[in-house]
Amino acid sequence: GILLYGCSLIYGFTASTNFNDIFNTISSLDKLNLGIIFGLVFILVGMAFKASAVPFHMWTPDVYEGAPTAVTAFFAIVPKVAAIALLYRFCLEPFAGFYKEWSQIIIFLSISSMFLGAIAAIAQTNIKRLLAYSSIGHVGYVLIGLASFNSEGVKGAVIYMLIYVFMNVAIFTIILSLKLKDKYIEKISDLSGLSKAKPIISVCIAIIMLSMAGIPPFAGFFGKFYIFIAALKSGLIYLAILGVIASVISAYYYLRIIKIMYFEESQFSYQTNLSRIATIILFVSVIAISLFIVYPSFLIDISSEVSSSFFNFKT
Repeated sequence: GILLYGCSLIYGFTASTNFNDIFNTISSLDKLNLGIIFGLVFILVGMAFKASAVPFHMWTPDVYEGAPTAVTAFFAIVPKVAAIALLYRFCLEPFAGFYKEWSQIIIFLSISSMFLGAIAAIAQTNIKRLLAYSSIGHVGYVLIGLASFNSEGVKGAVIYMLIYVFMNVAIFTIILSLKLKDKYIEKISDLSGLSKAKPIISVCIAIIMLSMAGIPPFAGFFGKFYIFIAALKSGLIYLAILGVIASVISAYYYLRIIKIMYFEESQFSYQTNLSRIATIILFVSVIAISLFIVYPSFLIDISSEVSSSFFNFKT
């Protein structure tokens, strides 16, 4: 409803819903009138809710935990990528000339999402709730690229989201295939001693967790690296520093999962039902996460093409 009201305000004051037409209309203005500002804010709120950025994240942990795991996987990947892409296009195309008007909102969303995602996840005991707060944190990092307002930020965001997709596809493939007493695992404690019963699955989870934490040489490190570089180039040094601090805090709960798998005694009997397709998906995702450092230009070239063709960045 808020998103729709924002769209109607923008249409009412610009007489168009086309990004190029809106840009041409407002670029001739010395400053935005109050109606357009309200429309801008409402649309940003609606998209922030969709991307589960703080403080519009309240639905995310409950939906992730309560929904069937397959639905949770969908929520964690598809709408998130779409919302981030639309958020970038909305800010960098029709409203590119009014960076000061929306940058403060984006910076606030970024910082608050990074730190709430890092701190709130520490107390979680349910795997899907933990991944919910993890996704909130990732949204905070990727918004740094938007706040940077340069081509490096757009390119870094595309790289980050591609890596994010690989990481989430891999972890949800495992969650959907790992059973404990004929029930899918739900709690983090259910992974106790998993390394002894399922060593290959444990290695895959460890790689994914290290990548999500942003620890080199895994792909997650490079996703954050390109985002932070974009922030530094635009002079947002404090934002890059805060991002690094939040990343260090979040490393705790990622490493805790590895500790539970490898250093706690196994009390359970695990079953896996990985289909052939799921095995291939998991293998490709883990290889992409692990070997990104060997051939990074492949993903970087794809990101450059996507950012140049999909995002009409106006400066």
